[in-house]
Amino acid sequence: MASAYERFNLHATPEKFYIEACDDGANDVLVIDRVSAEMTLAGIKDIPPSGVTRPICGIMGTTRLVAGMYLIVITRKRKVGDLFGHTVWKAVEFDVISYKKTILHLTDFQMQDNKTFLSMLSNVLNTDGFYFCTDYDLTHTQQRLSNTSPDFQEMSLLERADQRFMWNGNLLREITAQPELHKFAFPVIHGFIVMKPCCINGKVFEWILISRRSCFRAGVRYYVRGIDSEGHAANFVETEQIVQYNNAQASFVQTRGSMPFFWSQRPNLKYKPKPQISTDTNHMDGFRRHFESQVLIYGKQVILNLVNQKGSELPLEQAFAKMVNGMEDGLKYIAFDFHKECSKMRWHRLQILVDAVSDMQDEFGYFMVSSDGKVTSEQSGTFRSNCMDCLDRTNVIQSLLARRSLQSQLQRMGVLHVGQKIEEQADFEKIYKNAWADNANACAKQYAGTGALKTDFTRTGNRTHWGLVMDGWNSMIRYYKNNFSDGFRQDSIDLFLGNYTVDETDGLMPLHVQKDWKFLLLPVIMVVAFSMCIICLLMAGDTWTETLAYVLFWGIASALTAAVILVNGREFVDAPKLVQKEKMD
Repeated sequence: MASAYERFNLHATPEKFYIEACDDGANDVLVIDRVSAEMTLAGIKDIPPSGVTRPICGIMGTTRLVAGMYLIVITRKRKVGDLFGHTVWKAVEFDVISYKKTILHLTDFQMQDNKTFLSMLSNVLNTDGFYFCTDYDLTHTQQRLSNTSPDFQEMSLLERADQRFMWNGNLLREITAQPELHKFAFPVIHGFIVMKPCCINGKVFEWILISRRSCFRAGVRYYVRGIDSEGHAANFVETEQIVQYNNAQASFVQTRGSMPFFWSQRPNLKYKPKPQISTDTNHMDGFRRHFESQVLIYGKQVILNLVNQKGSELPLEQAFAKMVNGMEDGLKYIAFDFHKECSKMRWHRLQILVDAVSDMQDEFGYFMVSSDGKVTSEQSGTFRSNCMDCLDRTNVIQSLLARRSLQSQLQRMGVLHVGQKIEEQADFEKIYKNAWADNANACAKQYAGTGALKTDFTRTGNRTHWGLVMDGWNSMIRYYKNNFSDGFRQDSIDLFLGNYTVDETDGLMPLHVQKDWKFLLLPVIMVVAFSMCIICLLMAGDTWTETLAYVLFWGIASALTAAVILVNGREFVDAPKLVQKEKMD
């Protein structure tokens, strides 16, 4: 089994970084020249005694900013659990260290740009959900790992990682290019992992949930929708549910992802911007690429489209259905209007969809290995679920399908008796529901900026009035972030993943986009006019007609200004600056 070093000491001198492998028996040292940025392998005897030493948990990678190269290291980790005897860690804290000893060679503008880029890196690193394992491949499902060759098993973790889920792939490009350095780094995934020891009928088993976010077409809610020309879908997440009991294991995989054609939904200050389907693009090329890769990786595809079948979401549902009909075979499309079916708190109607796909779920099965190590069944297809964001509605449905699969797995393993239902196991049900709700929150924070909606149903099995209140609060926070801070978040992700690279020779960075004067003045005018309207109401004039005249004047002024701002809404939102606009549309 391929593995990387687990413990390190970082020794820093003015000329070099020395990263010492501290595992038992290790004698290797990674040396990084802080001037030339060259990486070489050395021994412990080459570490100078004059260096400043500190322990680190791992290398995230390196990146180039305005001030030159930076080293990103993991400084604190927390144990999540053990997966088949391999410790899984969550990266909790990071440090970004400059190769340069000073930035006095930069101009004031360059210093400000460099500071902005550093804050972008911190923005991504501080987004909860980075996980790694130094002696196990977290980027692949159990079934994919079981179908590999001996040569694959001997590869380093960097070589064999699924590039879709390796979030530090761009940061590790220099180390990846030198095979002798591979033991100093490991893939880091982004998403969610929970590992819980559970007990039913006195039998203790391990229940695990892993969600892997794709780093292809990654971004934030309104700025990244649909697919790119390679067929990569926005907010694509592979979720694997694993059970370990008595040396036996079972795995059930589902995927979620944005509707795989070319559409956008750019923020414009409206609560729900109208989705736009591209009219000058060949949708079928990207659509076909997307599903051909999905069928190749996961087998047959059942598409569960949970969007509304009326209003602004209807054209998207119709376009999706039409494109599925244009494909030859291998796809099954099911449209389920989640909001219509579950309106007025009728959440029991979700069972309609679960029952409708039960035969297909039974046909697909799941991956299973018996206690003697023999593969007894494989999963032959997956459910690909989506709503508009692939967050709230999607997570609810995925949790229900995963429970149905788990019911069969635990019965086969002998944990559940014949006729017993998971729903009847109160202690396990609490663990299960809370974990899926936490999964929803993690994916939602990473994409939309807030916790998920509808998690009261996932946690309790019932929709509550308090849950509706919390959904309203989260929706308000999403509105603010999507309009006024997501441009920065999108730029941060593009910088982190290498979609944008900093060129030190560029005189003026794209960060300096000047707004027209009216877009700075109009919000001030609106606030002043609205404030004057309130003041006139509170401080009445000599006559009511005089008061009414003042209130009407300032009220009309504030309303007209607000109308102008809304009409030009796109100009007032926080838009990305680092990626070309045509790529975002």
